[in-house]
Amino acid sequence: MTVPKKPPRKKRRKGDLDLEPWTFAPIGIVESCFKEKFGIPRQGSLATTAVGALQFLREDDFKTAIRGLETFTHVWVFFVFHEHGGNRWKPSIRPPRLGGAKKVGVLASRSPHRPNPIGLSVVKIERVLPDDPRGPRVEVSGLDILDGSPLLDIKPYIPYADSLPDARGGWAQEEIPRNEVIFSARAESELSSRALRSFPELAPAEGYAKLKSMILELLEIDPRPAAQQRKMRVAAPETQGTRYGFYVLDWDVKWEIHDGKFIVTEIAPRPE
Repeated sequence: MTVPKKPPRKKRRKGDLDLEPWTFAPIGIVESCFKEKFGIPRQGSLATTAVGALQFLREDDFKTAIRGLETFTHVWVFFVFHEHGGNRWKPSIRPPRLGGAKKVGVLASRSPHRPNPIGLSVVKIERVLPDDPRGPRVEVSGLDILDGSPLLDIKPYIPYADSLPDARGGWAQEEIPRNEVIFSARAESELSSRALRSFPELAPAEGYAKLKSMILELLEIDPRPAAQQRKMRVAAPETQGTRYGFYVLDWDVKWEIHDGKFIVTEIAPRPE
């Protein structure tokens, strides 16, 4: 497990705050259905069927530390953006929600390119497994975290304190538009066998529905980067028939855009 190196400390100027750096050790990793950055939803609530686990270090202390967690439905996850692309942070970014046409300060966004590459997500608890042979483990859903991300901490989500109905969403207030998703005959036929391998503990019909919902939720919100969405708009003639793909679980989901619709053409094994 690797953690991004700390950038060199800047020379202090007169009047600067005298702050010493802190070092944190991961307490585990996040296991996720997202094996690469492309395709990860911008918020976990946009892909409620996305599955994964919080895998803690195999130590008795962590077995004790998660005692009582099963009484909650959701948990905050603090993790490291370990593949955000470099150690330099950007003071301003172009949010996908604004079409990449307008800049905002990075601290007024949820971009991974932050002064400290720390992520924060809320996920749903599916099962708490303190005695798992791999080490204490919490299976979760509705996550938006890259597989292998170092886990720093978790805290229970408490509705009366964490849900603020009067809060404003700023420039991200508007809901993300959704696109129509269609599965080709080939993709439909492949769903059943892929689901059996991904969810062997579920009945075939349940596994099929779960895998299909997962892919559908990701494509509905257009997983392409903002710059690509700007350059290749959904309705633009040059976008029609362009082939795309992203990895989810063990599968390479291939898709195209036709007449404003997102067409899943194939669900192939992910290359080793």
